[in-house]
Amino acid sequence: MPIGDGTREKLLDAAMELFAFQGYAATGLAQIARKAKVLPGSLYYFFPSKQDLLNATLERRHELLQPEVLDPIWTKHEDPIERVFGLLGGYRHMLEVTDFQHGCPIGNLVIEVGNTHPDSRRLLVRNFDNWLDAIEACFASAESRLPAGIDARRLAVFVLTTMEGAVMLARAYRNFEAYDAAIIQLRDYVERLLADGQVETSRKESHAPKRRRRA
Repeated sequence: MPIGDGTREKLLDAAMELFAFQGYAATGLAQIARKAKVLPGSLYYFFPSKQDLLNATLERRHELLQPEVLDPIWTKHEDPIERVFGLLGGYRHMLEVTDFQHGCPIGNLVIEVGNTHPDSRRLLVRNFDNWLDAIEACFASAESRLPAGIDARRLAVFVLTTMEGAVMLARAYRNFEAYDAAIIQLRDYVERLLADGQVETSRKESHAPKRRRRA
């Protein structure tokens, strides 16, 4: 079998989609091979076990976060705060176009395999850290607009937990009532931080020593 014919990538794409929509346990290797339109032997050539395939998909998701998930949103929004909410809007759109079938693939897998596959759990955490790094960088870029002492990493964790909970509730209720309420509340909190930051800046400017004009 030719090695460089894209077979491995086809298998990864098929596995990522099936794991996201129907879960890890419910997805068989034969089903993945059929979806990828390759022979089952090709799958075992690249991935000796199902867990090897799972771990490879998690590595792939880590690699694709920036180019496939973040870059389109970062290009659309220059403001770092709006990038955060643009990303959350992207998850909402994904839920809408898939009729609530596709949530957060990393969150889904944590629930399903986090306790039984320790190697995979470490890769899941690595994916979460990658996501958090991106959101932390957004808040760090807006540091001058936020109150002094705000921890950008903690804000990023707040955003992640809000998103994961909002996605789960949207999928459970099959509507966006809880999702939208959570994002509105998060937006309100961030807007209050920005307002406090503006007040702090105004106070600093008003107390700054004025330069004397030269005669």
